[in-house]
Amino acid sequence: MAIVKIRAIDALIVVDMQNDFMPGGALPVENALTIIPTINEYLKIFNDSAAVIVATRDWHPPNHISFNTRGGPWPPHCIQGSKGAEFHPLLKLPSSAIVVSKAIDENREAYSGFDSTELESVLRRRGVKRVFVCGVATEYCVRATAIDAMKLGFQTHILIDAIKGIDRVRSEEVMNELLNCGSIALEIKDLRR
Repeated sequence: MAIVKIRAIDALIVVDMQNDFMPGGALPVENALTIIPTINEYLKIFNDSAAVIVATRDWHPPNHISFNTRGGPWPPHCIQGSKGAEFHPLLKLPSSAIVVSKAIDENREAYSGFDSTELESVLRRRGVKRVFVCGVATEYCVRATAIDAMKLGFQTHILIDAIKGIDRVRSEEVMNELLNCGSIALEIKDLRR
């Protein structure tokens, strides 16, 4: 088993660990709270290695096109400035974490952390070559962020012990898709501390 050493030119991308995606939120991912302790372990490892830490968030205007109130598939969620849009309080984001807001245009959906955001330029400025992706939901924003990272030439790792999806079967299909596209699956035990 290869052990991965985290370096300053690596980036941890924590996808959408917001209150509305947690149990009791507007669009909950079942068991999403269970991955927070593991994400916090990753945050410590990456922070101790002076690596880049990014937290993406949905930051929807109140009349976003994805909402069922406008004919979209989702209930209103992660509305700018709302409690539901805040990161879950158990998530231990360091003060150095870079927050990337997505889906801020009310007439445009955006699942990927790279879609119409500054994420690519932030990573390029820091010399990042490898990204490590965790968070929710596997089939949507985790998938889209990982695919865009690969398209942009970043070596992409999926932290499989720190992601949760909405549907188990679809999540497994997405993981197979990501692996077939060239991403690498890792768990916390695969990282050198």
